[in-house]
Amino acid sequence: MPSKAHNLDELLDAAVQGIAGVRRPGQVEMVHAVADAIAKHEHLLVQAGTGTGKSLAYLIPAVVHAFETGRPTVVATATLTLQAQIVDFDMPQGVLHVATRGDERFQVHGHAVEPSGLITGQVTPIAAEPRVPLAEAFAPLASLLELVASRVGPQNFPAENDYGDATWVGYRLAEVLPLPLHIKQSMLEVNDAAVRLKVLQQFLARQGLI
Repeated sequence: MPSKAHNLDELLDAAVQGIAGVRRPGQVEMVHAVADAIAKHEHLLVQAGTGTGKSLAYLIPAVVHAFETGRPTVVATATLTLQAQIVDFDMPQGVLHVATRGDERFQVHGHAVEPSGLITGQVTPIAAEPRVPLAEAFAPLASLLELVASRVGPQNFPAENDYGDATWVGYRLAEVLPLPLHIKQSMLEVNDAAVRLKVLQQFLARQGLI
């Protein structure tokens, strides 16, 4: 069973309140089922309809497990995604905060369910993009990123920065800006630094931010 030091129901309540959501019975059941499967090193297959609250139901026990064991947790939910390690979490004033560190992108080609219930996937790592000198036309984006970095603080931003690299600037903007999720996903799928920055530039211009 999960450690008593972290009450799953309290964490779920805090997370649901943080997004102004509503706690659902199926969500509560799934939180405990996922935590139990993790604790027993078993596989769990869950089928739940839209609106059940599946994301929080598997992320909360995953965060608790990563925090208590110091081991990374990988979650893949799209055909093209990013491997990330949960490095810390906290719940100040009842709001769940999760800190992650991104690793490499990979593409999911397919998946299958073994007779034992084990879900396996066919994935291919995606090579890191090369450094691309930042064009003058995108200089305002780098300036905006520097402003955002100064406001979020060094603890929430990479220690090593490269504002002259179009690839680095594009990825960091996509991470820190409050963009719609479909735009964040599309930025992950783009493999051209100039195209990524162009899309971000157009979006930010429409919002009146640059």
